[in-house]
Order: sequence, then structure tokens, then C-alpha cells
Amino acid sequence: MTTAYAYAATSPSSGLGRTTVERREPEHDDVEIAVEFCGLCHSDVHAARSEWGAARYPLVPGHEIVGRVTRVGESVTSFAVGDRVGVGCMVDSCRECESCADGLEQYCERGMTATYGTPDRRRDGEITQGGYSTSIVVNEGYVLRIPAGLDPAAAAPLLCAGITTFSPLNHFGVEKGDAVGVVGLGGLGHVAVKIARAMGAEVTVFTTSPGKVDAARELGADHVVVSRDADAMADAANTLDVVLDTVAAPHDLNELLRTLRLDGALFQLGLPADPMPAVDPALLVRKRRTYAGSLIGGIAETQQMLDFCAEHGVVSDIELVTADQLNTAYDRMVAGDVLYRFVLDAGSLKEDS
Repeated sequence: MTTAYAYAATSPSSGLGRTTVERREPEHDDVEIAVEFCGLCHSDVHAARSEWGAARYPLVPGHEIVGRVTRVGESVTSFAVGDRVGVGCMVDSCRECESCADGLEQYCERGMTATYGTPDRRRDGEITQGGYSTSIVVNEGYVLRIPAGLDPAAAAPLLCAGITTFSPLNHFGVEKGDAVGVVGLGGLGHVAVKIARAMGAEVTVFTTSPGKVDAARELGADHVVVSRDADAMADAANTLDVVLDTVAAPHDLNELLRTLRLDGALFQLGLPADPMPAVDPALLVRKRRTYAGSLIGGIAETQQMLDFCAEHGVVSDIELVTADQLNTAYDRMVAGDVLYRFVLDAGSLKEDS
């Protein structure tokens, strides 16, 4: 076992505090990683504060990890010491079910092993601990290559926000000439705009805030609709092929469904904690529209996304924070005071400790 410096929550109200975690010695198919950067995802806040159900404490969050390989097991062939690599939202799955066989490990029929807060079935139910730490050990099958062209800090959020938005666009086969809508311009939404534009789509951003119109255009949006403007929403009806809804608060989907053309699809990516208003089924039936959900992506698709982003120069817009700023960053995320993603400089963990 080796000791890693980390920040953990110990109760729903404790905030994050300094601690250490024990990391296993690399097994024959493991990769040991010295963490350089870890993105702060809003789901980290929900998990640390037990807002999506009771968390298992102590809890070290973090599932947008970028670092350097420090050791590999004797069977590892895909990575070598010194490689820059990433770890996203999962570190294992059953590897046997139909979903895993199809490269859809995120939909593992026995449940994927999340990067933090999940019992590890291969290690007697030991709870996984995430990337707000100086090191992590992960099976090589769940480690990703970070292309040389990507800034490592700005690439970290791609391992969650990037794949969460890339996967439904990829699944739907978005290409040049398609029209894509993005609802919300936060951590997910701003990356969705960049990826959809890189795919050649015409992008419309929906926002409740008139103050975000200019920001949306700067990110590459072709059109911006203030969704509280009834006339603007009416003008957007029947104009879009795909809509990505990144909003994590309850909201009415019916006006968004009306923006879809025949055979259009609305993908729910944000996960509100409270019930959503009812969907009018007539809006689905009359235009053969689809309302669907999407959860991150499999390992192969996540690598595809990283390579795509490197090819097209897509990264997240970030603000780098140190370990002693984590609790303030959490409060700012809840308040919406970030453009658009916080990323932890993991080197500050050791200095702080």
C-alpha cells in the first residue's frame, strides 16, 4: 500500500478537509497514476453533501483525473511510465455482460464501479476514492490516453462533461448541416456547444439569462434564444434535429420538444433532484420525436471523444484552484459563479498537507 494526500468529506455538512488514503500496490494489470489535475463536477457537490442519497464517508470526490503514469503491472501493454493519462467516471465494470461486451461499460448490467463512493466488487467491497488526491491506481482497461495536443488541466473536464455531451451527439450521428440545440450554458452546456460546432452542426443555445447571450456567441453558438421569451421560442419551433438538455433543475420540457423537427431527439443530460413537469405525449406522437437520456460513455467512445477534441482544439474553459480553495469553489458552483469549470491543481494537495 502507498499513501496519497487527499481532500475528503466526512459528513453531509463537513465540507472537504485534508486527509490521506491508502492506494493498493499495482496488480499485474494496474496502472499507478500521479494525479496532476482533477476537474470539479457539480455531481461531486451532490455526492459529498449526500444530495443524491446517503454517501459512504469518508468520501474523496473527483472523476475527471489527468496525470502521469508512475508504475505499471507486468501485464500492462497499453501504457508506460511517463505517459499522460486520464481516468473518468468509472474504474471498473463486470466485463462480462452484454453492455460491457459492446463497449458500453457505463450501462454495465451489474453496475459499473464509479471512480469514487462505490463498493469495489473485486476488493471485498472497499469503497472507491477519487481524484482529489495525489495518486490513484486503476485497471488499465479503464485508463485513457490524453492526446499530446490537449492542455492537461483544460482537458480534465472532458472526462465527464466532454463525454456526457459527445456521446448522445455521436449516437445520433450528428454531422455537418444538422441543427443542434443546447439548453443551459454551464459546465456541460459550454462544452456541448464546442463539440457540436466541431462536428459541423448549426448550434442554438437556450438560456433563461439574457446576460449569457454574448457568452454563448463567443463560444460558437449560431443562434441564442432566451427561453423566457415566448415569441423567440415560437420562432424556434420545428428547427432542430437534436437538443441536449444540460439543466439540472426542474423545468418544463414541452416548449423544448416543440423545437424539434420530425424524428428529432431531446436528450436529458442534467439530472434534477426534484420531479420534472409532465411531458405532453402528443408532442412526441405527432412528430415521431424521441425523449431520451444518456449517461457518459464507454471507454472506447471516451477515447474517441478525447482524440476528436484534440483534432479540433476543443477543451473546457476553466479556472484552476488549489486545495485550500475547494470549499469556496463548491459554494461558487452552487451559486453558478464559475466560467465554466473549476479544476484542482493536485500538486497543491501535497503542499497543503
